[in-house]
Amino acid sequence: MFHKKFLNRFTFGQLTVAIVFLYLICSIAAFIFCNQSISSIVNIIISGFLVTLAVVDKLQNKHTIRKNYPIFARFRYMFEAIRPEMRQYFWEGELDGKPFNRRERSIVYQRAKNEKQTVSFGMQDDPNRIGYEWASHSVYPKHISDTNFRTTIGSDLCSQPYSASVYNISAMSYGALSKKAITALNEGAKIGGFAHNTGEGGISQYHRSGGDIIWQVGTGYFGCRNEKGFFDDTLFEERSNYPEVKMIELKLSQGAKPGHGGLLPAEKNTVEISKIRSITPHTTVHSPSSHSAFSNPTELVHFIAKLRKLSNGKPIGFKICIGKKDEFIDIVKAMVETNIYPDFITIDGAEGGTGAAPLEFIDYMGMALNDALVFANKALIENGLRDKVKLLASGRIISAFDIAKTMALGADACYSARGMMFALGCIQALQCDSGHCPVGIATQDETLYKGLDVTDKRMRVANFHKNTMKALGEFIAACGYENTQEVNPNTFYKRIDHGVIKSFQDMYFGNLDTRKVK
Repeated sequence: MFHKKFLNRFTFGQLTVAIVFLYLICSIAAFIFCNQSISSIVNIIISGFLVTLAVVDKLQNKHTIRKNYPIFARFRYMFEAIRPEMRQYFWEGELDGKPFNRRERSIVYQRAKNEKQTVSFGMQDDPNRIGYEWASHSVYPKHISDTNFRTTIGSDLCSQPYSASVYNISAMSYGALSKKAITALNEGAKIGGFAHNTGEGGISQYHRSGGDIIWQVGTGYFGCRNEKGFFDDTLFEERSNYPEVKMIELKLSQGAKPGHGGLLPAEKNTVEISKIRSITPHTTVHSPSSHSAFSNPTELVHFIAKLRKLSNGKPIGFKICIGKKDEFIDIVKAMVETNIYPDFITIDGAEGGTGAAPLEFIDYMGMALNDALVFANKALIENGLRDKVKLLASGRIISAFDIAKTMALGADACYSARGMMFALGCIQALQCDSGHCPVGIATQDETLYKGLDVTDKRMRVANFHKNTMKALGEFIAACGYENTQEVNPNTFYKRIDHGVIKSFQDMYFGNLDTRKVK
């Protein structure tokens, strides 16, 4: 009973401190009285370190678990820190990972490296689960030799239409991504003949590495703003007429954080960044949640007309993550009433995720891509604008199946951000907003991004695009089509309940004719 009474008088923390102190005293005694070997010195160093940790843990008041369980509580933080890596490398199944599973990541890596892209021993997904989607193939498949699939973007209001690839690099700013990552993406786009969206951070020198670019203009008007943060006609006119700028995309909202502005801290606002964004260096700059250049649908379409004029007739569009449906309908009605319409609309699904955002926004705000794309497609058809306005789509699109399915729902072309990041070497470490990206992509830490070899990574980006286009050709050919414009909602099916299967046409469009104008 004595040992129980003794232990009850002391907390676990007090016993821990006492034990490490005893260890230190014994180490010092052994060094003085027994021998003065290297092992004795090592023991003193180790015991001294443990005593310091124990005392620090007991004296601090920020973490209760460390105060109650000094030293041992630190293992919790260590295990928590390596949990994502342990799960990904040891316990995660082929179809378990989020937001992209191992099979999805692997196919990007394989295509980027020009490695084997086949899968053996049958499917791992469950075709009988509710939500399973698939395509119906043809008994008379086609053969497609040219897989450089393109679509012309530019309405009758546009004088400089652009022939765009059906698969392009989605918006990622310099600042969010490192200079080497941006350079590799742009040079890869040049090699592969596809477009690179700048993101709302403006046009940097790294975006001007030879590839076609789509200049995204956000609420902060970075690169085309005056000293008060308002839109500047002169700056926009100058930069929109750069020869590599092929289209301009006005960002209303994005899937990762619709309706949410951004913040550029003063410490990240370097002289280089400030020059790119037309802002004062070393100051904190807010990117507002809404535009100051317009405040209603009519003003929006007139602003689009203004951008088209200033850019000398280049294709102008806007990007939106759809929330309130009536607001989108109001924009479409304004197009009809004014006879001013964009050359394209980018639909960003709520699945979008390269932009860091609060959990409430990234998980619970905005419409999913499939639903939003169907809604926008139907709205344009019903208002007689579908042959004038092209639809672009972004949101977890990395495989030929993803592209074909998205095009069946109405997209004329697609974007990918995270797919292109995987091609650069992203390992889904989920550290994008920490500044500590281990592969040097989403960081401004030179010690991290200096290991990113632009010469190698640009080829991986180009290879990923080329091999994905080849896979898309094989996929639609198996369905009996010769070009992407033929893909339609009757091609795809979904299991919506046990024993209940519906085509995308029946699920989303009914009797509405969704065939695209060629």
